[in-house]
Amino acid sequence: MELPVAVRQALGDSAAGVSLRDVSQAMDEELLRMVLLSDEQGNLQVICRQGDLLDINTLNKELGRDLRVMKRREQVRVRERSGLTELPALPSLTGWPTVVDTRVDELASVALVLGEQNLCMVMPGDEFRAITASAERRTFSVEAGTIAVNLDSPERDRDQLHSAIRRFTTLRIQQRLEDTLELPPLPETAQRIIHLRVNPNAVMGDLVDVVESDPSLAAQVVSWASSSFYAAAGQVRSVHDAVSRILGFDLVMNLAMGLSLGRALKQPQDHPEGYVDYWQQAIWQAQSAGILASMMPRGERPVFGLAYLAGLLHNFGYLVLAQVFPPHFKLVCRSLEANPHLDSSLIEHYLLGVTREQIAAELMQNWGMPDEVCLAIRNQKNPDYTGPHAVYGKLLWLGRQLLTRRGVAMGPGEEVTPEFYETLGLDPEKVEEQFDELVRNKDSIMAMAGMMSQ
Repeated sequence: MELPVAVRQALGDSAAGVSLRDVSQAMDEELLRMVLLSDEQGNLQVICRQGDLLDINTLNKELGRDLRVMKRREQVRVRERSGLTELPALPSLTGWPTVVDTRVDELASVALVLGEQNLCMVMPGDEFRAITASAERRTFSVEAGTIAVNLDSPERDRDQLHSAIRRFTTLRIQQRLEDTLELPPLPETAQRIIHLRVNPNAVMGDLVDVVESDPSLAAQVVSWASSSFYAAAGQVRSVHDAVSRILGFDLVMNLAMGLSLGRALKQPQDHPEGYVDYWQQAIWQAQSAGILASMMPRGERPVFGLAYLAGLLHNFGYLVLAQVFPPHFKLVCRSLEANPHLDSSLIEHYLLGVTREQIAAELMQNWGMPDEVCLAIRNQKNPDYTGPHAVYGKLLWLGRQLLTRRGVAMGPGEEVTPEFYETLGLDPEKVEEQFDELVRNKDSIMAMAGMMSQ
């Protein structure tokens, strides 16, 4: 295959020294990426190694700017103008000012990814330095492998939280520490639902009383039951009707818990572009966890309601980060946009010293939430966790991979091995069929998420 015309023109005389290869044949450390940024001062493109974390906060400090990743629609226009499906790391394709990370200059050869048939073009490092000679050089990336996230020891979470707090203090957050770390108490409705959950004698009338005591929640439950998602026969006239005839005791309890906790913290105005929003993620993961739990062998099957609740609350730490560490939440959002290939836990650990999963699990523990839910949230990014209630975290991890593979934007995906399915007693083919069906019902998921956010 020949080089695209725009790429050949951008390379000029250097095109003769380029060889085309399948991306899988290039070494990971050779691969480069070009990220398009913008602010009020104009557009800028930066080039770094593909697997590294682009520290956009450091770059902005170095340049005295407020750059963020260019809006997706603008990036599409840039690619369309060049006639390419993906922009390789060639500055002359746009003609914009360029900054190259100093790590790139250390490479003996570089590989630039083309969007055509999974190919890349490989050239000597000195050739690349020659065609980027006019670009500015700065150090703004971090090797992802050097960022150690605590996955295996929940006992260390409190130490990491305290360490993060000390770190913020040294960064001179412009608020008193006790204000910065102020969190609301567990909402009264959630407290009453927890008491119901641990009460073996609780009956449907008790749950109906709790829901009806909160007018907003009562209206929400009736709306859920009336929605096309449940296709109820006849009109839903009351909370009791919704619980007894359509939704059921367990589902209403978990939806009410998730909604009351989600509303305890404000939805942040800022958010990383390219990711589905909080309530969409919550509903996707809750439905996923419920499906997977129900497909497990009967003797090994976890409690459906707890799996569903863990999915509904899996991203609660996102809300906590926005409220607890507001000066740094913006940095997290911009870094997630600039590093879509890296998991949020790695980025948050680098920037904050602690992850949303650690923070949320600690808070849930303090609130007296079920251990199954706390440990699921804490270990959802660690498929190798084998401690207490490990199955709940594994279901969240697997659900995320299956959804990501189907285009639900929840972060980078990972490979799921046959052995992982085997540990859960799941049939991969049947799971795939169920998730294809789930994604086909996307409109219903979106409608339900929309009701949650009202």
